[in-house]
This record gives sequence, structure tokens and C-alpha cells, in this order.
Amino acid sequence: MINKGKHSILGVNVHAVDLEYAVSKIVDAAENKQPCATSALAVHGVMTGFFDKIHRGRLNTLDLIVPDGQPVRMALQWLYGHKLPNRIAGADLTAGVARAFAQRGLKVYLYGSKPDVLDDFSKGLRREFPGLQIVGQEPSKFRRLTEQERLEVVSRIKASGADAVFVGLGCPRQEVWAYEYRELLGMPILAVGAVFDFFAGNLPRAPQFCQDYCLEWFYRLIQEPKRLWQRYLVLGPIYIANILMQGIGIKAFPPTMPDGNEKLESFG
Repeated sequence: MINKGKHSILGVNVHAVDLEYAVSKIVDAAENKQPCATSALAVHGVMTGFFDKIHRGRLNTLDLIVPDGQPVRMALQWLYGHKLPNRIAGADLTAGVARAFAQRGLKVYLYGSKPDVLDDFSKGLRREFPGLQIVGQEPSKFRRLTEQERLEVVSRIKASGADAVFVGLGCPRQEVWAYEYRELLGMPILAVGAVFDFFAGNLPRAPQFCQDYCLEWFYRLIQEPKRLWQRYLVLGPIYIANILMQGIGIKAFPPTMPDGNEKLESFG
């Protein structure tokens, strides 16, 4: 297992770990009834924190942020000398945790997306990981919840007997959700986004060579050009330029922490 600590990538703390360590940390937290708010961030996820100081603070309180996307993994190597064997894609993290949960009899709750996607996601997980106990699923309301509704969500998840929650609300909403529900639930929360659609069979993953050679963004762009063009064609160059400035010391990006005055903003 590899764990070389957390390091600032444009002010967002990313953990230089491998998949084995990430899965182990989440499973240990589940077995010991402890919180472990987790997200797999690619360039877009890092940039949501780069542009928004408040959100950057939220991200930096999460227990585990793994480098999803080769550019983030490569930044850890170039800036800090930590050469990881590969990135940790959200789909691979989800699969690793689901497999470990099935082996250990741990239970999971699915939260977010639409009812039909949830149904297909649940079927996909059960098909690929026989024995995985999915003890509840709840679609997003696609709006901010009232305080009463938030407490009801917490009550339903806890009453289900779940040991962890897989959350798919899209970036950055799912990371906000993980931040705000971390203490309320006291269990691992995995912000896994598009993984719901991957396992549901609605969105194919990029070919392996695209994943290995920093071309997954191009594959995704071809699939959803209207939705993703700005993410990849605008945010990508800004990310690269600022990583270069951080690397040669022109600009520093110290991690920001919350000041305690954030409003509740999570969607449900």
C-alpha cells in the first residue's frame, strides 16, 4: 500500500495514495463506524476548489481525496516527486470498495441521480459483486433540502443499517454533500459521480489506452460535447498554466480551511 500524505494541488489537498490504500482506509472506517468523506477528483474537481475559496475549504476537510485523472496524478509527481502506479478513477475506487464490502458483509446505501439510473446502478453492482448488500437507495430531489428533509435523509440512511453511502450528485454538489453530511452520518461517504451511469450501463468508460495516456477527457468530450466543452477546453489550459506557476515558484497555493461561517448548500 502507498500513502505519501496529502499535498496542495492549486490549494486543494490531494492524497498521494494508491487504490489499495484508499480501499483499505474506507473499509476500516466502515468497520469501525467512523466517518470517511471521500472523493476522486480529476482536473474539473480540483478547479472547482481553485475558483471558489469556500468550496476549497470544504474539500480540504474531506478525509480522502484521491487523484482521479492522469493530470492530477502527474502533478503530484512533478510538484512533490510522488510517483504513483496509476490514477484512482472513481469507478475503480467504487469497484474496490464494493468488492471489499461484499467479502466482509458490509452494507451500502445509494443516494442521488434519478430513479431509473439508481435501479440500473443497483442491478449493475449486484451483478458484478454478488453478495453486496444494498440496503437502500434514494434519488436526488435536484434542489436544496430543508433542515427537516436533511434530518429525514440522515434518519433513513442510519435506519437502513448501511455502513457507507455512495453519492452521485455530480461535481461539486456531491463533495458539498459529503462535507455537510459527514458528521451527521458518521460513516464513509463516497462521492462517485458519473460512476452511477457507468455501472448502470448508460455511459461507457473510455478505452484503457485513453485512460493511460491522458486522453479520457477527449473521449468524454466526444460523448458529451455540449456539456463538457468548457470543462476540458477552458479549464484544462488554466489548470496546466497554474500548475506550472506552482511548480516553478511564481505563485503559491496554500490550502484553505473553512472559517465556520459557511451556509448549508448541499442538494439532495
